[in-house]
Amino acid sequence: MDTSRTLNMLPEDCISTIVSLTSPPDACRLMLASSSLRSAAESDIVWGRFLPHDLLNILSRSHMTTQLNFSSKKDLYFQLCDSILIDGGIRRFCLNKVSGKKCCVLSARALNISLSNEPNHWTWTTHSTSRFSEVVVLKTISNVEIEGIINTEDLSSNTTYDAYLVIKVSDRSFGLDSIPSETSVTTTDSSVTNTTYLCPQDNKKQQLEALFFMNRRQLMEKRAVKGEGRRPISREDGWMEIELGEFFGGEKSEVVKMKLTEVKGHQQKGGLTIEGIEVRPKC
Repeated sequence: MDTSRTLNMLPEDCISTIVSLTSPPDACRLMLASSSLRSAAESDIVWGRFLPHDLLNILSRSHMTTQLNFSSKKDLYFQLCDSILIDGGIRRFCLNKVSGKKCCVLSARALNISLSNEPNHWTWTTHSTSRFSEVVVLKTISNVEIEGIINTEDLSSNTTYDAYLVIKVSDRSFGLDSIPSETSVTTTDSSVTNTTYLCPQDNKKQQLEALFFMNRRQLMEKRAVKGEGRRPISREDGWMEIELGEFFGGEKSEVVKMKLTEVKGHQQKGGLTIEGIEVRPKC
């Protein structure tokens, strides 16, 4: 006897309870498996289990609550998967569509960026493809220092997360590939340090700059835990991301600090646009 026929023999509320112990993809598959199972698989019993336990607190932090239009908890789940603005629009909250785990994006306004309010160094502006009302563009500076802070209360417990700096690099950028920067993710119990470059690989440019910055480059790479420095990776939305590191969010509440710093840098650089830091469950 197949699974769908076995489930069809049970009361609908019993089926819903069983499905609620699976996952969102499993529930979606069951909705397609049988018309008789569809009602149970898309019930509020099922999708209420997939929504975060602190849902009311999350919605209270959003000014978009009145824009949410849902007739069921399943509809609400998928609207949250598309993300909502919270905390005055400087953060985005969403659910991972597959796992239901919490994700968070800190906008540039939610970050501590050295001299970001100095118009000689940075410009605050809009960007048509950004998820936020503002991004910040680097005009020129010698030391780049970026820090984001998040509390694990805003994330799913007992989950490993990756933190990414989301950026764009203009065609007229300069100095971003000269010297690797140091990245770190620090919690109460751990701190992981690595190095990264702020530009994608450019072999010709890298060879030229190596003539001037080789000693500094080697010194920074010795500080890395692994590798010779990460590089930005292109995203489907047209932006790029740099992995800052990972951390584990347990049961207790703690503060996580995510940083990118150019230690004792002296090379002028520009042409970098920062959207924010994205924190999402590790695949």
